[in-house]
Amino acid sequence: MILTVTLNTALDLTYGVPELVPHASHRVSEMSERPGGKGLNVARVLSALGHRTVVTGFAGGATGAVLRELLADLSPQEPADPGGTDAPEPGTAPATTAPATTAPVTTAPVPVTDALVTVAGNTRRTIAVVDRATGDTTQLNEPGPLVTADEWAALLGRYEELLAGADAVALCGSLPPGIHVGAYAELVRSARTAGVPVLLDTSGEPLRRGIAARPDLIKPNADELAQLTGSREPMRATRDARRRGAHGVIASLGPDGMLAVTPDGIWQAAPPARVPGNPTGAGDSAVAGLLSGLVEGLSWPDRLRRAVALSTATVLSPTAGDFDRAAYEELLPRVGIEEHAPAAR
Repeated sequence: MILTVTLNTALDLTYGVPELVPHASHRVSEMSERPGGKGLNVARVLSALGHRTVVTGFAGGATGAVLRELLADLSPQEPADPGGTDAPEPGTAPATTAPATTAPVTTAPVPVTDALVTVAGNTRRTIAVVDRATGDTTQLNEPGPLVTADEWAALLGRYEELLAGADAVALCGSLPPGIHVGAYAELVRSARTAGVPVLLDTSGEPLRRGIAARPDLIKPNADELAQLTGSREPMRATRDARRRGAHGVIASLGPDGMLAVTPDGIWQAAPPARVPGNPTGAGDSAVAGLLSGLVEGLSWPDRLRRAVALSTATVLSPTAGDFDRAAYEELLPRVGIEEHAPAAR
């Protein structure tokens, strides 16, 4: 089982308009709502890949009730071959710049298990307005409910119980009001004590504090990495982030793919070409690719191939936050991998 933790869950509302014009009134041509927050997005992709996933975090009020109803009704994307099995991809490819020969093994999607903790406050909403003329998205994010000390204690108890059955855990997203800035560091330490590999995907001071607790992986994007290290040169910043405590650092470089600095080596993975589309949720799909590859025992090059292919297929999806399965399966063997020499000592 893979556990995802989303302390600041959200009800994601997406509005499509023919054209977004400042200071004007708009008629919404399309509208959708779905359970959101980074960890829930990760869980949705893991489910579609056939991995049993449990989500925890906070949900409350009328918005939280809607979120949980949608989570219960969540229908994972149907694979091309529903008769597949939850098995790792066959073989591993060498770390070269040549296209990989690994083909995806299609798996039947599985439900996501709700282990959210109820709070008195109202779960936040995030509102995305998609300009269909340009494809650009304008995002409005509420701060989230005020979480009390008793509610935080309840979450810690739930988390400890769930760790006992977890193969890996992802700690994702922002902190709601009331949660101390070292919360992720506390959760990282609990996972390490339980012997569960932990991936941290947050930003700012929560990332700075969390990395000092020595998570197995962090996955910052370029801006988050620069904020953490003060450097915008990817290799230097990624190595610096690892020296701060993370065992492995996987930097998302947007259309340029991902850079991984790990105890086992350094690799860069890139899609075969830049693609147009909506990048919303692409980083969460990459986290799902990394976690699924970890629990399946894939090599680092194959984990990165999966993460980049899923991320790119999410950009190409017509629905924000989903991934285009056909695009994923077509992209996976075409993701380029380059191995870098370790830094001189």
